[in-house]
Amino acid sequence: MILGRVRDLAMAFLGHSTVRLEVAGRVVLTDPVLTSRVGALTRVVPPPDPATWRDADLVLISHLHGDHLHLPSLRLLGVDVPVVVPRGAGAWLRRRGFTRVTELGIGETFTEDALAVTAVRAAHSGHRWGPRLTHGPRAPAIGHLIQAPGVRVYSAGDTDLFDEMAGIADVDVALLPVWGWGPNLGPGHLDPVRAARAVGLVRPGIAVPVHWGTLAVAGLARTPRMRRLLAEPPREFAAAVAAAGHETAVVVAPPGTEVPLGAAEGRA
Repeated sequence: MILGRVRDLAMAFLGHSTVRLEVAGRVVLTDPVLTSRVGALTRVVPPPDPATWRDADLVLISHLHGDHLHLPSLRLLGVDVPVVVPRGAGAWLRRRGFTRVTELGIGETFTEDALAVTAVRAAHSGHRWGPRLTHGPRAPAIGHLIQAPGVRVYSAGDTDLFDEMAGIADVDVALLPVWGWGPNLGPGHLDPVRAARAVGLVRPGIAVPVHWGTLAVAGLARTPRMRRLLAEPPREFAAAVAAAGHETAVVVAPPGTEVPLGAAEGRA
């Protein structure tokens, strides 16, 4: 894969699973979390500068959990911001005042001029309140394949490994979760080693670790274990990718910074 193909893509990691992509003349945000708190979770890095999100043209939501579909953050963007949600979640979001909501089922595509977004499978709970509850809103969790001329980006959302990841192969950039917000991971998540196995299935030119270093349970952020888990997963991921012999270049960007895609030139 010729990594020069990503010259038509700019990217910033705004924290947790929130990534700003500039592609096909659009500003796309994934799973925006823009505030200093998310329920019982506290942000351990500054909230992103409004200049990095106020011009969003499109928002992609991977699933209904509060750290991915965060209503206060969506309201900062405005109730008329175009939002793509998993099929089955649209009515719930419209009842909360959002006026431009598009639903995508797995395999379905949203297009706008040269930009195309296709929903792909994610192995993760789709229930708003978590996998053990049966009441309340529910819609299947998804990832997104974002395509424009010469650019393919896979945004995994929250997911565990699944065999069909191999069908998403040969993307330019993969945004892969490598941890979460607590001292342990529940079901339906990737840790650094399993995320490296996902690299082997998807075979991206560049892998960017996300879902780390941003949120923690209030009161735990200063414990030694949590301090380590806020910093080490992307480094462990990069080491696991290298140890497996994958040609993929891992680009680690701290929350709130641009992703230097050009730094990966020549690695694949």
